[in-house]
Order: sequence, then C-alpha cells, then structure tokens
Amino acid sequence: MSPLAVHVTGARPNFPKAAPVIDAVARHDVAVRQRLVHTGQHYDERLSDVFFRQLGLPEPDVNLGVGSGTHAEQTAAVMVGLERLFLDERPDVVVVYGDVNSTVAAALVAAKLQIPLAHVEAGLRSFDPSMPEEVNRIVTDRLADLLFATSADAVAHLGNEGVPAERIHLVGNPMIDTLLAHLGAFDVAAARSRHDLSGQYAVATLHRPANVDDAADAEALVKTLHAVADQLTLVLPLHPRGRAGLEAAGLSEHPGIRVLEPLGYVEFLGLVRGSAVVVTDSGGVQEETTVLGVPCLTVRPNTERPVTITHGTNRLVTREDVPWQVEQVLAAGTTAHRVPPLWDGHAGERIAEVLVEAIA
Repeated sequence: MSPLAVHVTGARPNFPKAAPVIDAVARHDVAVRQRLVHTGQHYDERLSDVFFRQLGLPEPDVNLGVGSGTHAEQTAAVMVGLERLFLDERPDVVVVYGDVNSTVAAALVAAKLQIPLAHVEAGLRSFDPSMPEEVNRIVTDRLADLLFATSADAVAHLGNEGVPAERIHLVGNPMIDTLLAHLGAFDVAAARSRHDLSGQYAVATLHRPANVDDAADAEALVKTLHAVADQLTLVLPLHPRGRAGLEAAGLSEHPGIRVLEPLGYVEFLGLVRGSAVVVTDSGGVQEETTVLGVPCLTVRPNTERPVTITHGTNRLVTREDVPWQVEQVLAAGTTAHRVPPLWDGHAGERIAEVLVEAIA
C-alpha cells in the first residue's frame, strides 16, 4: 500500500499554505495517499469553509469540530481527536502548517506516537515570548523531522537553535503559490463596486491581543483608525476576535470607516490589491502585500517575517505613528520593491519533492 500523509489544518492562515502542497503531492510521480484534517479551530463559514471552495482544496476527510476556547482547551481538544485518528490511520508523515494551536497540538501527538512530522513555514521567529504563536513555532520546530523554511533568515534561526542541517529545506512560500495561482481572480473593480469605493482607500485587519483585548488598547487603536479615516476611506473586514471591544470604543462612529464581516480569500485580496495602503497586525497579510506591491503598515513591535521589510513593502509602526505613516505613503505613491527569493509560485512542488522522497 502507498504511504499515507495526513495534513492538519485548523485556521484561516493554514488553508492557502496547505493547498499547493496537497496539489503537488497529488501530482507527484510517486503515489502517496493523502488525508486532510480540519480541526475546526476556525469554524465560522467565512473563516474556513469558503477557503476550501475558493482554493480548490478537497473536502476535509475529518473535521474534529473543536471550536473556540482557551489556548489549553483548544489545544487539548485537538490533541485528543488527533491521537484517536493517528492511532487508527498510522500515517507515514503528519504535515502541519504555520503556528496556530492546531499546529502545535498535532506536533505533540505525532511526537509521542513517533510519527514523522513535517512543518511547513518553519523557523519564523518574532523573539516575543508573549505571543502564543511564538511558543507554538518553537515547540513545533523542536519536534519536527522535516522543516520547510520560507526564507533565509528562518533557516538561520533553525541552525542557531541546533536543528541539524539535513532536516532544514529552504523551499519558498507556499502561501505565495496560492496567491499567484489566483491573481487573475483578485478583481479590484468588483471590490470597488461591491463596497461602493471611489478614489483611494485603505484596508485594515487587526485582531492580535496586544491591540484589541484591553479596553485602553482598543480605545487607542480606534483613535488611530479614525485619524486614518480622516485622510481616506478605511475598509475594515473585522475578525470576530476583538470586534466587541473595538465597536464599544466607537469604531463605527467615523463616517469614513466601513466595517465589514470577514471576507473570503478572493474577495479580501481583491480589496487589498486595489488599496493605497494596508494597516495590519497579521503575519500573512505582510507577505501578501509584499508580493502585490501594496504598502503595508504592521502595528506591532516585531515581526517573524523580516524579509517582508528587507524585500517587500512592510514597515513596523506604533499605533501613534500610523496616521502620519499613512500620510507619507499617500504622498510617496507607488514605490519599487523586491520579492523574496523562491517566492515564485513553486514552493508546493519543492515541498512535495522532499516529502515524497522522505516517506516513499
């Protein structure tokens, strides 16, 4: 019987990373059985199901339906469900993506059952231990047998942490494979029409605890967003996380702010592609704007994706600095930028080659 690879996804950022890997393995000359697990960490249709349809992902073979909860509750529920599944299926490799709770849960279960583990997007580091994602990254990379890195700095971090060189593979960014494959579907005119946008506009995506959990932080962020909306229309597809706090702080009171429900992948990137500037605290959006050439202001003190600054359009900013940074971006207009090496649409194929060779 051909070897079995089980892909574990759980949250919106995982899906565009997994799609090109699953597709490339399916097209490989060596037959590999594949099972796709959706843990249900993101369970809202707008945060998960729509991605499967738009990205051409197969329907999940298993949906654990764990839902929300504290970090411990969510991670524990995923571990219990995956342990049963892995014992039944005995996969030859477990493939995990990114840095969400489902990722570290799958890594722990695979390690305890002595199943080889592959981590796609290994080696990213913010060096900020207050971020739950940073803990997830470090633990997952420590347990992984195959570590697929998106950039040279990620390779260096893994080497500095003592990961053997033969386990590390610089493959590029599979999320960019997905972006480039769907580039023609990112319809700026349709986005403008759908949201009644004329002239320049900005897009914001903000959900991290440091920006939205505390009432004082939410109030300061809303003040910043109002100042941006004084300059141009601000469109804000609002993640459920933190929505109540931002609305309570008066987010929608400014006439220049359009608060939207979360958008599908194609709709969101059509909106981003036509924007003058993006204000975010998302890791993936830093990468997508880098390739699309859209100026990105990241409201964080650090980033695990510094290549988006050295090669892309990204800048780290404080909340207080955002309004004048937007003013600078608007004054400067379009600027030249470089796309990081190997962000060329073929990362999924490079990952599949290593993965299949390792298990076949």
